[in-house]
Amino acid sequence: MANEDAWSGVVVKKSRAMFDGSNLYRKLEVELDGGDVQNVKVPRALWKELEVGDRVSKEAGADPRRG
Repeated sequence: MANEDAWSGVVVKKSRAMFDGSNLYRKLEVELDGGDVQNVKVPRALWKELEVGDRVSKEAGADPRRG
């Protein structure tokens, strides 16, 4: 999903992984309002703030945010 895309949806899963062995990546699996499911990499603070069932949205050119 490109940074220029705008979307909104509901968190269905949270995960963390160390893909390169040194950096911890935090991802959300988001069911978009249109029904598609998308994996989204998010900053630590947002990842800690959100729970499964919370709404998350992203404006074009901006970072994802709660709500």
